[in-house]
Amino acid sequence: MDLTVIGMMCGTSYDAIDAAAADFSLTGEEIVCRPRGLYSEPVPDGLRARIAAALPPHPTTMEEVCRLDTELGRLFGSVATTANERLTGGGADLIVSHGQTVFHWVEGTHALGTLQLGAAAWIAEATGVTTVSDLRTRDLTRGGHGAPLASTLDALLVLSDEVRRGSLNLGGIANITVRDADGDVIAYDLGPANALMDSAVTDATAGAERMDAGGARAARGTVHAELLDRLLAEPYYRAEPPKSTGKELFHADYVRDAVGGLDIGTDDLLATLTELTARLVADACRTYALAELVVAGGGVRNPTLMRRITELSAPARVRPIEDFGLSAQAKEAYLFGLLGYLSVHGLEGTIASATGARTGSILGSLTPGATPLRLPEPATVRPRRMCVK
Repeated sequence: MDLTVIGMMCGTSYDAIDAAAADFSLTGEEIVCRPRGLYSEPVPDGLRARIAAALPPHPTTMEEVCRLDTELGRLFGSVATTANERLTGGGADLIVSHGQTVFHWVEGTHALGTLQLGAAAWIAEATGVTTVSDLRTRDLTRGGHGAPLASTLDALLVLSDEVRRGSLNLGGIANITVRDADGDVIAYDLGPANALMDSAVTDATAGAERMDAGGARAARGTVHAELLDRLLAEPYYRAEPPKSTGKELFHADYVRDAVGGLDIGTDDLLATLTELTARLVADACRTYALAELVVAGGGVRNPTLMRRITELSAPARVRPIEDFGLSAQAKEAYLFGLLGYLSVHGLEGTIASATGARTGSILGSLTPGATPLRLPEPATVRPRRMCVK
């Protein structure tokens, strides 16, 4: 069934809500995605500061969690309404909201819980459109990490049987999807990308700056060898996939503790954190003998990071996700649109080998819009590829 879907995402940098609209259709084993565009709206400064203050290792209250859930839900609803008007002329059939992750509970090698705020009822009420939310929890109930969900889109669109190709997303956390030697899809969080860099800049400037814009600070700095060694000693990097992580581990205090009395300027710190992410990516390229690496996410706007990834990952060829028809900024929003489309057709949205679950799962919870809930006829064939037109 053809559906016009709006996928919504607010990442671990919680700086903006992205809403991407697309027409999805399914014919046999192929999903066709026809993008309609992206609408992005900044998270207001006050709300952004409150999200930051509620994240680990800071303490919070159930009152604040309730308020954030409501206020984020209202904001997502407002963004969805505007996106529906501007991108589809009010014609969306389905909205899919990832919400804002505030905690991802991992102990040892197991993910035990995950929490995304932004109550879906506010979105359905504001738009009148059926809304899919809570897209990670079902995978956790089957022993998975609920992440990286990008592996589903990556397997359909980017991975290849002919070319050893990986798909990398550079958000707050970097995640990668590859095929192993047996052809199974493997996906996992590599470690920090923008998360530690943003924290370091915010800390150094007392909040006057929030990111290393254009990678300028890292470009001026010099990698501090001792600090890099300390960072690379993190046990998470030696854990075998599947695995997932987040700001529960990689937060501002993590950087402060790692620096631990070293005399290091802000630019050198940024150069070192940039090098850390590039090293993690390059190590994965070597581990899986990649010939190509396709990159998306906010980190592609950091030329210093991209230069080091390109240099260290050689001979793997680094390519933009735009080569496959999607924009780097919108990829995750289109991903969630895809997952919602699969869910309402009764199709699994996860790959068990990628998340570590016992089996794949049909994802999400449904909140009806202004009319009675009507789902498409269940699909009988799981798609094996996606075409972007």
